[in-house]
Amino acid sequence: MENKEFGVDPSKFQAVLHGGEGESAFPEDKKEEAFENAEDDWAHDPINPRNWPFGKKWLMVSIVSLYTFVAPLGSSMMAPALPDIAAHYGIAPTNETEIAALLSIFLLTFAIGPLFLAPLSEIYGRTWVMHIGNLLYIAFNFGCAYAPAVGSFMGFRILAGFAGSASIACGGGTVSDLFSEKERASAMALYSLGPLLGPVVGPVAGGFIAETIGFKYIFVLVAGLAAISAAFGIPFLRETYHPIIRLRRAKQSSDPEAAAQLHPHLVADHGGSALKRIWVDMTRPFILLVKSIICLLLSVYMALMYGIYYLMFAVFPEVFTRIYGFNTGTGGLAYIGLGVGFVGATLFGANFADKVYARLVAKNGGKGKPEFRIPALIFGSIFVPIGVFWYGWSAQAHVHWIMPIIGTGIFGFGMMTTFLPIQLYLVDTFTYAASALAAAAVLRSIFGCAFPLFGSQMFDKLGLGGGNSLLAGLAIALGIPFPIFLWFYGERMRATSSLAR
Repeated sequence: MENKEFGVDPSKFQAVLHGGEGESAFPEDKKEEAFENAEDDWAHDPINPRNWPFGKKWLMVSIVSLYTFVAPLGSSMMAPALPDIAAHYGIAPTNETEIAALLSIFLLTFAIGPLFLAPLSEIYGRTWVMHIGNLLYIAFNFGCAYAPAVGSFMGFRILAGFAGSASIACGGGTVSDLFSEKERASAMALYSLGPLLGPVVGPVAGGFIAETIGFKYIFVLVAGLAAISAAFGIPFLRETYHPIIRLRRAKQSSDPEAAAQLHPHLVADHGGSALKRIWVDMTRPFILLVKSIICLLLSVYMALMYGIYYLMFAVFPEVFTRIYGFNTGTGGLAYIGLGVGFVGATLFGANFADKVYARLVAKNGGKGKPEFRIPALIFGSIFVPIGVFWYGWSAQAHVHWIMPIIGTGIFGFGMMTTFLPIQLYLVDTFTYAASALAAAAVLRSIFGCAFPLFGSQMFDKLGLGGGNSLLAGLAIALGIPFPIFLWFYGERMRATSSLAR
C-alpha cells in the first residue's frame, strides 16, 4: 500500500538495495525512513556514507577505533601502580575496597555517559560529540596526574570516565552508518577491539612507567595519546550519521525551508528538544532490559565477562607480586595474555563469524537472520569458562607463571569471540538497536565497576581456584544454554515481541 503523503511504496525501495546500501541500524521510525529515503533515492546518493569509497569508510572506522582504544586505556593503565597510588594518598594497604575503587570508579560514569551522549550525537551529529569528549578527556587526565588529594583524584577519574565514553556512545552507530549488516562484522570487530585491547595494553606500559618515573606520568601519557588521536580525528573524521548529513544539505540548499519540508520525519526527530530526546533515549535501554528477555540475558552475559575482565585487573598486582614475585614494572606484563587472546579472536573470530553468516544466508536463499550470529557466539562461549578455570587453579597451585597467563589468553579469546556476535545480534534484532547496545554497555560497565570491589573478599574466602570456579560456573550457566535456546526459538521470540524488527 502506498503512502499518500510521499507517494512511495516502501517495498519497492527495499527491492533496489544492494552492496553497502540498506536501512540504518539506528532509525527512529523505519517506515517513515523508508518513504523519505525512497523520495530522495538516498540509497544511491553519493553523500550516503555507505556509498563512500572503500578506503574512506575504513579511514573513518580506523579513527573511531583509535578514539575507542585511547579512552578505555585510561581505565586500567594505572592498575599495576595501585599500591603506589594508595601509598601516595595515604590509603592503608588493608583497605582493599577503596584501593579497587581508584581503578573501577572510572567505569561508573563510563557506563552512564552514553545514555546522555548517544542522543546528543543524534541531534548534533556524532563527530563533534566524539571530538569534544576527547578534548575534555585530555583535561581530566591531566587533573588525575596532579590531583592534590584522593578526593580530587577520584573526582577527576569520574569526569574522565564520562568524557571518555563519548567514543563508545557514538562508535557503534558510526560503524552502522558506514556498513550494511552483510559487511558489518569485520568493521565491528576492529571497533570492538579498542575497548577490550586498550585496557590490556595500558597496564603493560603503566607498570614500567610507575616504576621508573612515577605513576603521575601514566595519566600524562594517556592525555598525550588522546591529543594525538585528536590531531588525526579533528581534520579527517567526517560526519556519518545519515539524518544529520541530509538535514545539513537541506539547510545549505537555495531554499532551506522547502528542502526541510521534504523531510518532516527527520526534522521532527533530529531538530527538537535536546532534553526530551535525552530523556527518551535514557529510558529506552531500561525498557528493553525489562521487556525483552533476549536483550536482558545477552547483556547480563556480556556484563559478567566484563566484570571478570576488570576483576582480573584488580587482582593481578596481588597475584603476580605475591605468588610469582613480579615487581611493579614486570607485573604489567601479566596482562599480555589477555591482549594476545583479543588479537587472535579479532583475526580469527571475525573471519569465522563472517564466513558462517554468509554460508547460512546462502542456504536461506540470500536472506539473513539474527540467529545466524549464534554459532559464533556458542563457539566463543566454550572458551570463556575454560580460560577462567585454567587461570584460577594454575595460580592457586603456584605452577609456572606462564600457565595463568595462558589461561587469561584463552579467556580473552572467548570473550572477544562472544562480544562480536552479541553486539551484531542486538543490532540485527531490535528496532532501536542503539538502545539495545546502550543497555548492554551500561550493564557491562556497572559489572566492571562492581566486581573489583568484592573480588578480594571473594578470593580470601574461596581462594583463587574456588572463586574463579564460581565465575566460570556462572559463565557456563549464562553463556551456553541460552544461545542454544536462541538458535532454536529466537525467531519465534522475535516474532512475538513489539520491540524486535
